[in-house]
Amino acid sequence: MSTSKKQVILGAYLGGVNHHTAWWDPRAGSQIEFDSFEHTARTAERGKFDFFFLAEGLALRERAGQIFDQDIIGRPDTFTVLASLAAVTNHLGLAGTINATFNEPYELARQFASLDQLSGGRAAWNVVTSFDAFTGQNFRRGGFLDHSQRYERAEETLAAVRRLWDSWRSDDVVADKDSGRFLGRPDAGTFDYHGSQFDIRGRFTVPRSPQGSPVVLQAGVSPQGRDFAAGNADAIFSPYGKLPEAAEFYRDIKARAVSFGRSADDIKILPSASFVLGDTETEAWEKYREIRNQQVTGQTALILLEQIWNRDLSAFDPEGPVPDLDPDPDAPPIIQGRAFTYQDRFETVATLRAVSEEKKLTLRETVIEQFERGPIVGTAAQVAGKIDSFVQNDGSDGFIIGSHLVPSGLDEFVDHVVPLLQDRGVLRTEYTGTTLRDNLGLPVPRDRTAAAAQA
Repeated sequence: MSTSKKQVILGAYLGGVNHHTAWWDPRAGSQIEFDSFEHTARTAERGKFDFFFLAEGLALRERAGQIFDQDIIGRPDTFTVLASLAAVTNHLGLAGTINATFNEPYELARQFASLDQLSGGRAAWNVVTSFDAFTGQNFRRGGFLDHSQRYERAEETLAAVRRLWDSWRSDDVVADKDSGRFLGRPDAGTFDYHGSQFDIRGRFTVPRSPQGSPVVLQAGVSPQGRDFAAGNADAIFSPYGKLPEAAEFYRDIKARAVSFGRSADDIKILPSASFVLGDTETEAWEKYREIRNQQVTGQTALILLEQIWNRDLSAFDPEGPVPDLDPDPDAPPIIQGRAFTYQDRFETVATLRAVSEEKKLTLRETVIEQFERGPIVGTAAQVAGKIDSFVQNDGSDGFIIGSHLVPSGLDEFVDHVVPLLQDRGVLRTEYTGTTLRDNLGLPVPRDRTAAAAQA
């Protein structure tokens, strides 16, 4: 662990593609109207957060062919939302999840470069992959991409996108009114990329990013995914919210980055977290139990287990025992479009049964015990202390914070926890940088085109 005090990176997410967001709460606002996105972004900027993060679902998820209403339906296009937020914020980074499997490099490069120009250097791309045929039905690829090929395509997609971003040098736009000379060189924007996935050439239309290039985010847990992130990403989402496994993941990713010739500080580790505050610790835990029971209804518990069993479990009582029948991995998927899969259904079922029997839990209670992401619970001082301690002990470089209540839930964190983090000297009181890279403490990417011209 470093002897100097690390600054805490904070991102804000607005939930919606899972059951954690309590849209049915009387205090909840719209999941799709611009006011909700604007409120969350403005609140995050008021709290001196680094960025706003938007996840994306490319297909409406289904159970037995019917949409189920745990998910949010009708979320607007990511680029449209982020571009709109650029107009109502001044410092906040704008991070969007865009799939590398179903999109082409030229359009990806142009969309993110445009967002970066319009926002003054605040754009970030969360690169995700997919081998999900159900989602792919909406795209030209027809849903087919072998699991083993998803990172191959992602590597090439990102490499091609960066080639386009680098096709403009930082000094290419001269715009000299006296001489009438606009371009610094006649071949600005020229690119030529050849690989196993793409064979493209032409002229890129958007000049170099104000921050060198948009920030790249990624999530990877498998060895292949970790290597992809360590070699390419500026930040990686961590699935670990508890020490020591979080610290081991942190060390592993940083070491992999160094093995790729990078500095360990060139990649940031960021788990997501929700929070529950109370005037006392007891009150906070009581609130947490109420929220947890509200999020995991009987119907929700059954649907979550159907993903594992791959069977219709609607006949089972959520307040009864865990189902005693075996999963059916060979049947057509009863749940379509979920963001995760289980590698060994039988092993997972055995674990659930063992936990249920040992702790005398009902089906619904077992789901809560095993599948709910534990929020940071306590008084404002306790939550600030837990965040600070986790970061200083190299569990992460910060957190991406969200709330079950949209859009006003983040206000409580900004009003009560942020001032305490600032008092500890681990969170800025004012923005000092002008771009997202500045605020994250990331290096500006080398201007490869200029470097090649000087060689």
